[in-house]
Amino acid sequence: MRLLVAGGAGFIGSTFVARRLAGSGDTIVVLDKLTYAGLRENLAHLEDDPALGPRLRFVQGDICDAAVVAPLLAQADAVVNFAAETHVDRSITAADDFLRTGVIGVHVLLEAVREEAERRPGAPPRLVQVSTDEVYGSIESGAADEDAPLAPRSPYAATKAAGDLLCAAYRVTHGVDVVVSRGANTYGPRQHPEKLVPLFITNALDDAPLPLYGDGRQRRDWLHVDDHADAIALLLEQGTPGGVYNVPGGDERANRDVALAILAARGRSADLLRSVADRPGHDRRYAMTGERIAALGWRPRVSFSDGLAATVDWYAANREWWERARGPGWDDYYERQYGRRLAESTAV
Repeated sequence: MRLLVAGGAGFIGSTFVARRLAGSGDTIVVLDKLTYAGLRENLAHLEDDPALGPRLRFVQGDICDAAVVAPLLAQADAVVNFAAETHVDRSITAADDFLRTGVIGVHVLLEAVREEAERRPGAPPRLVQVSTDEVYGSIESGAADEDAPLAPRSPYAATKAAGDLLCAAYRVTHGVDVVVSRGANTYGPRQHPEKLVPLFITNALDDAPLPLYGDGRQRRDWLHVDDHADAIALLLEQGTPGGVYNVPGGDERANRDVALAILAARGRSADLLRSVADRPGHDRRYAMTGERIAALGWRPRVSFSDGLAATVDWYAANREWWERARGPGWDDYYERQYGRRLAESTAV
């Protein structure tokens, strides 16, 4: 296949690109704006590989720019969209970028796919829209299936839900070949240090306090990035047009237990764990069923215990990467987000 991968220099996107290049004969064009969380470095080991590099091309650009998207899509059999602002904390204080990428950007991609399908009706391109379990909102009990109502509770989740609804509308109205995946909380190497798992790992490595929101009993379903990438590859090939597929990790853990496991893995004291003021609208629990994608033959392969141990080791061995990934604005961001919270924190 000839693939266009939007957001392919980010965390999940770059993992998908690496695994797809290694496991297929595809050629891939990565389109990425290279915001603070998109790093060209995430693709360097692929570009330098004599076997894989010739099948990979990088284009710096914005999915909101139709003039950039259209000619790239004209040469593609499918587009996989990882491009998104994804950090809930940032969406609470500055939602504009989330709306632009998560709504306008998805619309631009859908329009380009629609136009390209009209140009070559015998071989219309497919769009795989990478979404999130957060569109279902907080699940008190049981688990959400793909037909559950969307009930997003953060600006980030609302923009992802809006993108999902646009995909459904373009399927019904224009017959666009689109598949939506909704992944669980994903973790693994090369995740930006602002997210819970890498934040707690890197703080533990520096013997710095781990800022745990509230009582830390918020529960998440954890999915290793390799499993997530493989699920999306399967949906690219076998997903039903117009279909929505949950991608659960099958391993639900409380945030405080994840934090304690990270501290134990590095031999750090549990005293580093600090309870800080919770963020507004913090969802208590996410949970999804996974029968629909399981029917296609997918199951998560990496257990959370094994995946977390390997992830901790990766960050310990790649300090240079995560210090660069933090970028020049990291200290200011960290102080705004956690400075006062940590000053007023209590022991867990």
